[in-house]
Amino acid sequence: MKHSIFYNGQWQSHQGDYFNVYDPSNGESLGLVPSASKNDMKKIIQSAYDSFELWSNKTAEYRCDLLEKLYDLVLAEKEEIATIMTKENGKPYGESLGEVIYGANFLKWYSEEGKRIYGQFIPSSQSNKRIMVRKQPVGVVYGITPWNFPFAMITRKMAPALAAGCPFIIKPAKETPLTAIKFFELVEKVGFPKGVANLVTGDAKKITEVVMNDERVRKITFTGSTEVGKLLMSQSSQTVKKISLELGGHAPLIVFDDADIKKAVAGTIASKFRNCGQVCIATNRVFVHESIQADYTAALIEAVKVLKMGNGFEECVKIGPVINKKGHDKIHLQLEDALSKGANLLLGGQSHHVGKVDSVGYFFEPTIIDQVTTNMDIFYDETFGPVIPIITFTNDDEAIKLANDTPYGLASYFFTESISRGFEVSEKLDYGMVGFNTGAISSAQAPFGGFKESGIGREGGHFGLEEYLEVKYICLEI
Repeated sequence: MKHSIFYNGQWQSHQGDYFNVYDPSNGESLGLVPSASKNDMKKIIQSAYDSFELWSNKTAEYRCDLLEKLYDLVLAEKEEIATIMTKENGKPYGESLGEVIYGANFLKWYSEEGKRIYGQFIPSSQSNKRIMVRKQPVGVVYGITPWNFPFAMITRKMAPALAAGCPFIIKPAKETPLTAIKFFELVEKVGFPKGVANLVTGDAKKITEVVMNDERVRKITFTGSTEVGKLLMSQSSQTVKKISLELGGHAPLIVFDDADIKKAVAGTIASKFRNCGQVCIATNRVFVHESIQADYTAALIEAVKVLKMGNGFEECVKIGPVINKKGHDKIHLQLEDALSKGANLLLGGQSHHVGKVDSVGYFFEPTIIDQVTTNMDIFYDETFGPVIPIITFTNDDEAIKLANDTPYGLASYFFTESISRGFEVSEKLDYGMVGFNTGAISSAQAPFGGFKESGIGREGGHFGLEEYLEVKYICLEI
């Protein structure tokens, strides 16, 4: 089946190249998707730019009512969206369904929060002057989303942009564009004005080059690798675009000596194995106090042993495929490096390939290793796979120092039954997000984002709305 791109309020015929989308669990072709040209991208930008004045001048209530209608449509078709997601991403169907509901929450949240974009009157130091501050939409927004959350990453960017009054262009990952295409079928049904919401697919480098050289695009929002984020920062400087970046992570999880081991194990699994560990906020290093290391490790092994690996539509499957061969090879090389340098394999470690396509069809067993040290690649490089490296520590300061020993600062987790210790650790961890006795931290109402090389800006909550607004100061002399 051949698909289309969506701009100027309709699906457009495409005369250029297409690319195949594959099921990562078996290599089956799922359809052909347009590879947009530079000329296509110019047309999309023009369409979005032409809609800006109309859309930004609509009332907040009008814009937000459309978002709420879109929310209702998504919930009505959540099973179909989840089915498409599992086919092209590989994650278990239950996870896909959970992502659709989570992603829909951003539509609901911003359908309400978009009505609360407030200005200010500020007392002046001069009696004949009045100081007013208003917030207004930044302009055309271009979003780039990754393959690991093909629905929620779109709504987390698109909902606040549209609520703020900004026309929006989204480019989903080449591995998972079909979820976005299905979503835009619902966008079309809602009836947004022409040019307000647009979908482009194809080669990221070629498409983004057009965007970066066009001063009419005023905002870039990107979720992906730190390497690409740095490139976008450099490119955006040419036209001084506003930019939001949600980049790589290397999340630590600390289990203190007074932790509830059962709770810590459950939190470790929740934070590590979702989407086969291919999550930017997934735990990458587990630090366990030496006094409970044996008990925690034994309990963790027993809990991980029962995680079923397989096709995401199979009953009780918790671990789906790795997205592609490149992802598999990175996991394999990190594990081999660790084992060659003295790490101990406690569970798993094997991979499997199915199907006739070499680029996809890779499964990697849930894996646990211990005796991990700082001279191993896995200690510093994001794994993006189902491998848990365990490191022991002797005191709190050592654990925090090791946890912070990374250029990344996205998510972190720890487990302790001490409130005092918990507050102190929360403050000392150099991360934008901290899970205190939990491995599940994402919420539409909360700010999502990181410190250091993990990004710039926040998504979610009222913080996410601010990213699409400009602050204007007006001084009136009377």
